[in-house]
Amino acid sequence: MNGEGNSQAVSVTNLRCKFPGEKALVFQGLSLSVRQGEKVLLLGPSGSGKSTLLQILSGLIPRSVEIPMKCDDIQIPTKAGVVFQDPDTQFCMSYTDEEIAFVLENRNITREEMAGLIEYYLDQVGLSFEQNRTLIQSMSQGMKQRLAIASMLAMDPEVLFLDEPTALLDDEGTSQVWDTVKRIASDKTLIIVEHKINEIVDMVDRIVVLSPEGKIVADGPAQQVFTHERDKLKAYGIWYPGVWEEREQEKAAKEEVGSISGEHRACEDQGFPSLEAEQASSLSETIGIFPVSHVSSLSPVSSPHQPALDLQQFTGWRGKKSSIQVEQAKVWHGDWVGVVGANGAGKSSFLLSLINILKTTGHYEVDGQLSGKTEQLADRIAFVFQNPEFQFVTNTVAEEVEFSLLGGTLTTKERHDRTEHMLKQFGLIDLSERHPYQLSMGQKRRLSVASALVREQRILLLDEPTFGQDARNTFAMLAQLEQLRREGTAIVMVTHDREIVKRYCTRIWTVDDGRLSDATVVSSP
Repeated sequence: MNGEGNSQAVSVTNLRCKFPGEKALVFQGLSLSVRQGEKVLLLGPSGSGKSTLLQILSGLIPRSVEIPMKCDDIQIPTKAGVVFQDPDTQFCMSYTDEEIAFVLENRNITREEMAGLIEYYLDQVGLSFEQNRTLIQSMSQGMKQRLAIASMLAMDPEVLFLDEPTALLDDEGTSQVWDTVKRIASDKTLIIVEHKINEIVDMVDRIVVLSPEGKIVADGPAQQVFTHERDKLKAYGIWYPGVWEEREQEKAAKEEVGSISGEHRACEDQGFPSLEAEQASSLSETIGIFPVSHVSSLSPVSSPHQPALDLQQFTGWRGKKSSIQVEQAKVWHGDWVGVVGANGAGKSSFLLSLINILKTTGHYEVDGQLSGKTEQLADRIAFVFQNPEFQFVTNTVAEEVEFSLLGGTLTTKERHDRTEHMLKQFGLIDLSERHPYQLSMGQKRRLSVASALVREQRILLLDEPTFGQDARNTFAMLAQLEQLRREGTAIVMVTHDREIVKRYCTRIWTVDDGRLSDATVVSSP
């Protein structure tokens, strides 16, 4: 029921919820209350139910999304502003001005007032277009996220529900969005799900931590949770301030001791793999995820004396407009190239051009051969889209991984065995029969990476593969990629994560305004 004259903004008591077709409950008697004006951060490992809880508290479940749920009592806001993890699921219109106008129309704002308000809300999130109008489909994912936040602000909501609103934004965009939220939300109730916590720790009054089973295991002020509940955060693989530095210190200490068994114990105690890539193979047997892959017969063997990718006077096109230009660049097997740049600069367009999804001109060789069509490139290059849902074509998680193996030389049993192996590697084996669209964003991302890596090509193109991931899965995925790199795989990865660039990438390329401006040609390693 909805209550008024109450200091509570939202609340739920004895919540039980489950996905259709699933035996286990997502929540088993969860109770949570948030006061008016309170700022609450929900933390938990990927798949713990954070996004589902957000949708229940906002009223989207079960009003708009029919998922079986029961509770003894629930109070939801009359006007709730929700920003989803995936902004594409939020838009109703084709153009930016129309999207915000649609919201304003529902508030009965007059047409005369709209133009100024549209410009105001776009400016609030750092977006500017000629006459406030551009095609949403042409925007980068980061820009789309800002537009989604602008549309939410236009609702003038009582409670703001933010589900990883800066997951695809660069550092500047992230700071800009949170600065905006802090300005406009000082007197509003705020409930946030976010992995990038450094920007918001100082603004939240309270942190609620969920276990993998969806139970509340910690609830209190930020300093109290990060200090007194750190063991739980480590055990569940949840991000906390200083986790990167702490991991590096532990790795260095183990290297000084020189004890592999000690490293094993540390990994078992903390619940996620060591950052030490050279130990990834033996560690995988201990922790049961992300063992070392070996080069498949599906992937041709390349010469160590020729680059994996060779570009000269290369251009990717969106229609008649150039979206990315590369004067010359080479990627060698054993490279891990981090592609960085501002949102909308052309990083994703660069990867889409390398797989020939965008039309290209210029010279482009893959392992010494002309690139050919997309179908031919797919035999040599694994590709992970920024939006994982762009890759999904089947009805179950298991089918999605196995689909990548169809048409090859593997037998049915070999395909099944390899699929099951990948599902275990990526922590998806218990979700094998679930529809990909029913996964959390972090789980969807792991599925998209698993589907791409299952063929074991020697060249990987990855667009933000770690966004939406908890610490456990981020470190595990990075350890796997590092091991593949050491075995000779070439990796080109778009990322906004400075820690990954600093600690893993062997080279850094910068995309600026549709041009690869920093791609120094180096000799073969």
